[in-house]
Amino acid sequence: MSILKDLEFRGLLHQITDREGLDKKLSEERVVLYCGFDPTADSLHIGSLLPILTLRRFQLAGHIPLALVGGGTGLIGDPSGKANERTLNGPETVEAWSQSIKGQLSRFLDFSSDIENSAELVNNYDWLGSLNVIEFLRDVGKNFTVNYMLAKDSVDSRITKGISFTEFSYMILQSYDFLKLNETKNCSLQIGGSDQWGNITAGLELIGKTTESRAYGVTLPLVTKSDGQKFGKTEGGAIWLDASKTSPYQFYQFWLGTADNDVIRFLKYFTFISHEEIEQLEVEVQTQPEKREAQKLLAREVTKLVHGGDALESALNITAALFSGNIQELSRTEIEEAFKDVPSSTLEQEDMPLVDLLIAVGAAPSKRQARQDIESGAVTVNGVKITELDAVAKDLGRLGESYIVIRRGKKNYYLAQFK
Repeated sequence: MSILKDLEFRGLLHQITDREGLDKKLSEERVVLYCGFDPTADSLHIGSLLPILTLRRFQLAGHIPLALVGGGTGLIGDPSGKANERTLNGPETVEAWSQSIKGQLSRFLDFSSDIENSAELVNNYDWLGSLNVIEFLRDVGKNFTVNYMLAKDSVDSRITKGISFTEFSYMILQSYDFLKLNETKNCSLQIGGSDQWGNITAGLELIGKTTESRAYGVTLPLVTKSDGQKFGKTEGGAIWLDASKTSPYQFYQFWLGTADNDVIRFLKYFTFISHEEIEQLEVEVQTQPEKREAQKLLAREVTKLVHGGDALESALNITAALFSGNIQELSRTEIEEAFKDVPSSTLEQEDMPLVDLLIAVGAAPSKRQARQDIESGAVTVNGVKITELDAVAKDLGRLGESYIVIRRGKKNYYLAQFK
């Protein structure tokens, strides 16, 4: 199956220029393509995962992906999909974020020098940072009319609120990126999110006016959830690709919680499992939704892709321990990961009675309520139900050498750490 047919099956072809011409080119030669990622934070989030994995799909099909880090355009700010002007970040910040993002991109693409279609990381600051403004305006800017730029959605949507010349110029800079990669790397295809269509087609126009090359553009769909909620957001904030910002366990749980109406679409988008397996899972979702086999596979596959096999095993271990209530075997790191977002307290008094401990961590509002919860069997400590009112903290044991995990009821967890 051709790469375009695979993308089509997965619902990943939103817009495409010259489908027939691109399909022919992809079947006849090894194509160099690129996608850009501006450093707007010290980590990418899962909103960037779709284009990253699409680059990977092209590489697996034999083509050469360029992952562009926008060290230059990141200093300007892309107006696409934004209602208001971005806050400009300093060069040192953007450079630091660029380095972080380079490391993340290298997890997904094969940069081995011993393969013919090795991926390559490029940073557009390498050519944008040394531009001469007069030469740039004469040689590049003259190819764009203001009317043409105003007609693009990324600009038109901002006209009523206002757009600075800085962000207005972003389209030209991204177009120049495409031209530069076309000239120096023989890059003939740019991919991006649906909000990048105007920038991509502007680049095609520039290449067409200044070279004899034939170039193409493909955009991917905006990822949405069937219930209308924004994809990639939780009550705790964005889902990041950096394990220090979103732990592998939290990451796994996010995907495990995918709704039945979304799970097959997300399997197509974010995994590399076969078409046949996806179709089989689609039947299971319809006939045996309570088993949630599709969600389990989705969570496993994406967590392993992003964080690796060891992190997946840890996430599965934490999930099983919390489900069974048997948390004694969790390591210190797994305890910290599993209970990262629960109320936590650092305490010093080792001989604190359990009644007082419940109040100290916020599990009970008063001693009276704490006693009632203990007597009724509603309190477990380190996975063991405690019903003795005279229980003392120092006798309850420690997990990971210094932690006490308290559960009140079925789902309310609290973490106490003793110095």
